Amino acid sequence: MSSGPHLSYRAVMALPGFRRISASFLLARTGGQMQTVALVLFSLTVFRSPQIAGLSVLAILPGQLLSPVAGTLLDRHGRVRLILADYCVAAVGLAVIGGCALAGVLTPWLMLALVAISSLTYPLSGAGARAVWPAVVPRAGWDRANALDSASLTASAILGPALAGGLVATVGARGTLLLVATAYAAAAALLGGSRVPEGAPAAAGPLLHEAAAGLRYVLAHPTLRSLAIALSISGIGWGILTVGLPVLILHRLHDGPAMVGLLWALGGMAGVGAGLVAGHRGTHARERRVIVRMLALGGLGLGAVLLAATPAGELGAGRTGALLLAALGLVVVGGADGPLTTAMFSMRQRRTDPAWYGRAFAVSMSLNYAGTPIGAGIGGMIVATSLVGALGAAATVAALAALLAAWLLPGTHRPADRAPAVSAG
Repeated sequence: MSSGPHLSYRAVMALPGFRRISASFLLARTGGQMQTVALVLFSLTVFRSPQIAGLSVLAILPGQLLSPVAGTLLDRHGRVRLILADYCVAAVGLAVIGGCALAGVLTPWLMLALVAISSLTYPLSGAGARAVWPAVVPRAGWDRANALDSASLTASAILGPALAGGLVATVGARGTLLLVATAYAAAAALLGGSRVPEGAPAAAGPLLHEAAAGLRYVLAHPTLRSLAIALSISGIGWGILTVGLPVLILHRLHDGPAMVGLLWALGGMAGVGAGLVAGHRGTHARERRVIVRMLALGGLGLGAVLLAATPAGELGAGRTGALLLAALGLVVVGGADGPLTTAMFSMRQRRTDPAWYGRAFAVSMSLNYAGTPIGAGIGGMIVATSLVGALGAAATVAALAALLAAWLLPGTHRPADRAPAVSAG
């Protein structure tokens, strides 16, 4: 494996196993994006309930709570095997939800229960994917690999919502859920047989003890703790948008599910381009600045969506103008997310001790993402009474997240960032 000062995108993609693993992650992430949009649209079109739509995203929270245990398992056992296990659980869970929906026996609470059960293994693949790359890619290629992985995330944000919106409009929400299960199954088939250097197990003590140690590590780590605070707050705004955008398009502007998917896809396209540019330029020693600026820019994008939700008579723009304003907002939000993700991934890898990758990444990712399901749950409740109020709250918390990142994030790497005084067990 090359270890020069810089690796090109081509060199990174030529590393053994990189393309196969990347393709599997892309399939699974696309399935995850489809799942979120499909469940929200299903709740809005079949159950006709913004509250259930929000709860369908909030239902993944139990899995986030188990992230310390998942991280310990990732440090202790083969990461690829555990990622495969989650893909299989997701495929089976969605197949059951889709089958019950087609049979006409799916109730809101049964759906939420199945989503919650399926979420229990999610941290295995979410954090496992991040913990795999440092074993496959040398440090000289981390910025490029993280940019490509960020592009995979945002590409899934293009493909997933667009596919989900189009499929819901053509084959219905019930059939779409079954197709999402197929995407997870295909991702598992592609990842099977991949070989990733695992190294010696880094968490050999009792499971719960090591899980608690992983949580303490993150909370004691200046960078990881600050990222968790800022990004979880930012995620609340994203979660509100997850419910608010479909309500805006379907109920306020009276368009269809395909338009919902198209707007999400536009945001994803902007993120791919911006993320690749950020990876090409590199983020070393600039991560904090990039994160703060992109969080602030995302808040401006949410402000544009808020304006689109204002009654057309007040804007004087009409339905078409509101759609264009919402599209602009999604492009800004997505364009900010690409560089933000690239910089955050690189900062976290550079400042985390490799022996803690599984535990630290699992806890860190879950804390960073925790605001999204919470925001969706809150958004579903607020949207039912005031769409403008919900989107106004989203823009406000996004601005707050940028301020918190500027205040809390360490600007430079310090030895204390790499190895806080926490026992490994």
